[in-house]
Amino acid sequence: MGKLLIASNNPGKLSEIEAIFIENPPEKGKIRLVSPAQVGIILDVDENGETYADNAALKAVAYCQASGLITLADDSGLEVDALDGAPGVHSHRISPDPDASDADRRALLLKLLRPFPRPWLARFRCTVAISTPEGGLFYSGGQVRGEIIPEERGANGFGYDPIFLVPELGRTMAELTMEEKNRLSHRARALRSALPGLYALYE
Repeated sequence: MGKLLIASNNPGKLSEIEAIFIENPPEKGKIRLVSPAQVGIILDVDENGETYADNAALKAVAYCQASGLITLADDSGLEVDALDGAPGVHSHRISPDPDASDADRRALLLKLLRPFPRPWLARFRCTVAISTPEGGLFYSGGQVRGEIIPEERGANGFGYDPIFLVPELGRTMAELTMEEKNRLSHRARALRSALPGLYALYE
């Protein structure tokens, strides 16, 4: 059974990724997803890239080199039209406080949006990078459009999910079940796009 290292220690993200692989298994063989903790790797990768692809690649390559395993990493962000696409690649670092929580970041974003009229149109974007021990590096991307709302709703997501409304469903990302989220989220779309090429690496 081949191992695939997921370059993240975020429990919510790991659960989403695992669910997508369970729903879309390879036709040949089996792949075991492992986290950095499971293979005894502790890295602090400086995500200082200018794009999602840059940051995803930095993580994928660093963890691949440290583990010797094919490694998948992603970087994603929220882009709000009223803020000219911000916070974008800086979504996780929108706050000057390095210890800011997800709730702190959501509160700060809503504060920045107050001067602007609604609807606050936005999109989540994600880029997945896959690094191989032989030096290969592959990318895929996905996005989902919606709008930011001023009140938090739902408890199933993380990050900006509780204030990101999916208009066609009338619910926020945090109000969706895992199955619903994995049908339409930016990360799910990027991952599903990556799967054929990824599975080919294990044949």
